[in-house]
Amino acid sequence: MNRSRRRKSPDPERTEALRLPDGRTLWLRPVHPADAGPMAGAFQLLNEDEVRRRYLHPVKALSEAYLGQLVNPAPGRDFVVVAAEPLPPGEALVGAVARLDRDPEGDSAEFAILVSHFLAGQGLGKAMMQRLVEWAQAHGIERLWGDVLEDNASMIALSQAIGFRREHIPGSGGQVRVTLDLGPPPGPGRRA
Repeated sequence: MNRSRRRKSPDPERTEALRLPDGRTLWLRPVHPADAGPMAGAFQLLNEDEVRRRYLHPVKALSEAYLGQLVNPAPGRDFVVVAAEPLPPGEALVGAVARLDRDPEGDSAEFAILVSHFLAGQGLGKAMMQRLVEWAQAHGIERLWGDVLEDNASMIALSQAIGFRREHIPGSGGQVRVTLDLGPPPGPGRRA
């Protein structure tokens, strides 16, 4: 076996068909600018608790500016992946969104995931988190972090199952920070 060969890591920007336990098939793929309309429409289908758990406060609608940033991630700085119907962007209902926003220092990134109650419990959160981790590793990010409400048991359980550590945020009003250390990117003389 030739040890000098590196195993090629999966392309985090691939489109992948996911067969859910309930029999539905969704595409896990990078966001596309045409997803803005379907995402705005899908947001209206979310219940108040889903929105509160993702945004940490009530939000009635997604602003055009926010949607524009979400569907046009800055190359190399931001990454957004969606779980959508197997239709072209703009036509597909988007049922889940995950994003990374690289911190100004460049070695860490904040993550956020929102899975609609219509798709909850199907393993999408884990698949999306794995895609975020792949992208982070491919782009030299050493640490992922996110602020989560303490009562968001499903997000805390998911993050801890993947290896995130949980830290209390003093004075945060019921939030915890979950952090995953990815380590420094492989370089000359380092093993991948």
